[in-house]
Amino acid sequence: MQCQKHNKKMIQRDISNIIKNDFHKGKVLVLMGARQVGKTTLFQELSNSFEKKLLLNCDNYDSRMLLENRTSTELEQLIKNYDVVLIDEAQKVKNIGLTLKMIADLKKPVQVLVTGSVSFVIANEINEPATGRLFEYRLFPLSLHELTMHTSHIEEHRLLKQRMIYGMYPEVVTNPDDAKRILTNLANNYLYRDLLEYRGIKKPDVLQKLVQALALQIGSEVSYNELSRLVGIDKATVESYVDLLEKCYVIFRLKAFSRNMRTEIKRGRKIYFYDNGIRNALISNFAPPELRSDSGALWENMMISERLKRNALHQSYAQNYFWRTMQQSEIDLIEEMDGKLTAFEFKWGNKKSKMPQSFSENYPETHLEIVSPDNYIDFVS
Repeated sequence: MQCQKHNKKMIQRDISNIIKNDFHKGKVLVLMGARQVGKTTLFQELSNSFEKKLLLNCDNYDSRMLLENRTSTELEQLIKNYDVVLIDEAQKVKNIGLTLKMIADLKKPVQVLVTGSVSFVIANEINEPATGRLFEYRLFPLSLHELTMHTSHIEEHRLLKQRMIYGMYPEVVTNPDDAKRILTNLANNYLYRDLLEYRGIKKPDVLQKLVQALALQIGSEVSYNELSRLVGIDKATVESYVDLLEKCYVIFRLKAFSRNMRTEIKRGRKIYFYDNGIRNALISNFAPPELRSDSGALWENMMISERLKRNALHQSYAQNYFWRTMQQSEIDLIEEMDGKLTAFEFKWGNKKSKMPQSFSENYPETHLEIVSPDNYIDFVS
């Protein structure tokens, strides 16, 4: 693996200015995302402009106890002398939504910043009680756009194969020589920690088996029935685990696009990983692209996850799908926005591609773009 040196300047996250613009609007700001993507680092950097700071790390019992089962008066006493309060790992606090509602209702001139790594706990516990009092954001692993802004187009293009294999978790990017160990540790110890603490997960070995099975099927249609047989659990449990993995920001699903063709697959799904490095760690394969049989699938996974990061940042309401017919005609990604369709095909090699005839006949207004290592920059930035 090529050694890569980054200058010491912190990599600027695209979302930081959006969050900064929401300071002092009377809202609690909640940043969600997978573990180790840089949520705490980002909020600590943003809170540097404040003089008086209170940091509560809710991994620690003492910090949790300052927030659990408190009255408004007690919470007011806790925060009143500070300009900013950072509540880290908020999902560990029982009834955190109610606590945040009470803090917001105090209407104090203190900016409250909250991080959480599990949306299924945070979303359930925050949204109900604290409706209208929060602004929520999602943080992903680093994006190609952020890295390009940090170094240059030329440098990032040089490192494209490296990014495709090792992904873009911040610690991996800043410590490339230690990437394998960092990713293996992430995949083994952090990926499931929140899930295993969740009351519904009783068999970590089954979860591990399921995630590895999904890792081997990126870019392919997945069958819950087939996964059920493979892993040895019933189909309903497979669905439930896949749903939880998505809510933990490990994977995401694309549904099949179908409108008016009888031969279109209507109920299919593809599953991708938010980060290629995590995916490769799960199957213990860090071989370079030229020595792999799955380079095309890795390119597709990387580009679709980059597009999702881009759309989330731009607050785009585009819906994403894949398209396939029973005759195996297919398109990797369909983006629907304001009734308009755009089709994308992802090509790692020099293969030519054209719109399947049946698709162009049924959706004649749709434009097809081929995304390759020669032209991906516009697609992701």
